[in-house]
Amino acid sequence: MKTWNKPLAGLARTTFTLTTLALTSLPALANDFPTTERVSFVLECMREHPGTEFEMSSKCSCALDTVASEISFDEYRTMHTAALANSISGERGGYYRGKHWRGEVRKYDTVLAKAKKACFIDTTAARR
Repeated sequence: MKTWNKPLAGLARTTFTLTTLALTSLPALANDFPTTERVSFVLECMREHPGTEFEMSSKCSCALDTVASEISFDEYRTMHTAALANSISGERGGYYRGKHWRGEVRKYDTVLAKAKKACFIDTTAARR
């Protein structure tokens, strides 16, 4: 019976480890949000929900990771813009209150609610 020599076994183990790391990081890279958007999301979330800084930064980061696993950044940007613009009064905001954009706002609210629930963010005590 032939046994592996130590250098070959180490190479096989290293190759396996690198392959595993590469494959597990693919989903994260496929839907990555820019750093500035991540920071803005977490800060906005922390401002809206009371709690200790460490706890809420962890929960809000979790919520963004959950959102990013559900939708692409381009989808997020469209839905988030529609949700923010939905509150513009008058004729300028009327465009974003139209039929097409209402669906985007609803989808955004649904994705966000699901993410907050998954990350244990108390939405009953939200500040506005």
